Amino acid sequence: MANRGLTEAEVMNMIFSDDVPDLDMSSESESDSDEELIPQFVEEIEVPIPMDEVPPTDELRWEGAGAYAPDEFTFDGSRSGVQSHLPRTVSEADCFKLLMTEELVGRITEQTNTFAEQLKETADVQGKLQKWVNTTVPELYTFFVAILLMATVKKRALKDYWGTNIMYSTPFFFTLFSQDRFLILLRSLHFADNTTLNTADLLSKIIPVFSYLTTQFKKVFTPFQNLCIDESLMLWKGRLRFRQYIPSKRHRFGIKFFILCDVKTSYVQDLIIYTGSPTDIVNIDGLGVSGSVVISMLGDYLGKGHVLYVDNWYSSPTLFLYLMKRRTGACGTVRANRKGMPTFPSKMRKSDVEFKRAGQLLAVKWHDKRDVHVLSTVSKAVMADSDKVDYMTGQRKSKPSCVLDYNKHMGAVDRFDMRNSFVECTRKSLKWYKKVFFHLIDCCVHNAQIVYQQALGKVIRPQAFRDNLMRQLLEQYHTPRHASTAGRPSMDHPLRLTARHFPSDVLQTDAQGKSTRRHCKVCLHGTRRPRQRKLTRVFCAPCNTALCATPCFAEFHSLKHY
Repeated sequence: MANRGLTEAEVMNMIFSDDVPDLDMSSESESDSDEELIPQFVEEIEVPIPMDEVPPTDELRWEGAGAYAPDEFTFDGSRSGVQSHLPRTVSEADCFKLLMTEELVGRITEQTNTFAEQLKETADVQGKLQKWVNTTVPELYTFFVAILLMATVKKRALKDYWGTNIMYSTPFFFTLFSQDRFLILLRSLHFADNTTLNTADLLSKIIPVFSYLTTQFKKVFTPFQNLCIDESLMLWKGRLRFRQYIPSKRHRFGIKFFILCDVKTSYVQDLIIYTGSPTDIVNIDGLGVSGSVVISMLGDYLGKGHVLYVDNWYSSPTLFLYLMKRRTGACGTVRANRKGMPTFPSKMRKSDVEFKRAGQLLAVKWHDKRDVHVLSTVSKAVMADSDKVDYMTGQRKSKPSCVLDYNKHMGAVDRFDMRNSFVECTRKSLKWYKKVFFHLIDCCVHNAQIVYQQALGKVIRPQAFRDNLMRQLLEQYHTPRHASTAGRPSMDHPLRLTARHFPSDVLQTDAQGKSTRRHCKVCLHGTRRPRQRKLTRVFCAPCNTALCATPCFAEFHSLKHY
């Protein structure tokens, strides 16, 4: 079971019942009440605020909102942001290794080597795997770079990256791995010891890595005031007990994640993998599955003045009252038939709106293209101008302020999914846990970019961040197999500081003959000395760069900023 940040007393004796059928918790399903099927525990977990302190929903007295104004939640934002100590000259690789640490990669290395030896002992294993050599932490970091690079350089099959067809060959992959070594590493990649697996835990194959990373996500970054929880679906069409079908999602079939995001930065603060009835959540009687998911993810942030935004699968008067008792605001769309919701007029014309309140709870029904129901403890009962303009009148359209707040703050998880859809490194695999691991690498890269931007106070494009990250990891961990002889290498390729380099004579041209010379790159573009146009007959063949014999040749291959 993953460590959800609970104390030892809270997680003792938590045993899930296997006879409860899997739930389809998609937001499209309808429910008449909050009496939902929830995971069964042998011992009920004590919650900070007992449910008997939350007024029953049937005792709520709804009335006209009038001049309703919600109580403001005091939030101390002085500690929000990056919590880890970073060097003054922080790099993209430094931020990535705050999450994908060398300690974690070392554990993966041990399990991969162990699993490879187990495969070698299998009677039916023949061929390349018999030549297995134990992997190392630097090699695994290089392996991650290859996986990230494949997300940018798209090809039909893995073997095409080592193809020799001149029309679409990519010689750089030859300098990282041989084809056989990469495929063996991919096959042997492993995260848990098979001899000590807890077969009752459906996530036992990936849980050591998953628990470590979710802990690091929370340790490295403290969220700002506004948070949101939403679902994300990772494509998976293979056979899997907890595979989900959600028609409204882009992939429809896959592994469902509950994701807690910081609204301001879209930083992924926490994740839960949905596995049906044994899902790792804290059961709170009276809140149902949806409310229990919310409390499980907000455990470390309750009572601090945060404001949560959720969709209609999570929202309910009972949950919002419970959060309000813990000094946590909430706003979200809500189903009209939720237990405790007030009765609104059934027929409303376009732009009609009605506000009702019960204490600090505000319920709104607004008819736009269809009826919209919103529940909030942080929004005012007023109409406000939106960014949209009515093309008939030329005036700004008015919407309830709670609708504007919801639209403004509820897109963090969708933005995370959108960014990953362009450069996700997940590939087809017969093992679901490997695909989950590659998805976690994407999460690490996404979060590392946010940490980098927060630390330096500047914005960097996602692809530029990935390029710099891959370059720095290679410079730090990779020793090239050999220099590529196909194509023309870039003058500033990431291996200029690690490969073997020797001075050679500049290649002669027909026009100049033996007197052929080229401009020295360091003299022309360097920053350590005044720039000058200086011709030289010496160049580095692997880098295809002209350099003065001294001192430019040594500076170019030993200094990051020459």
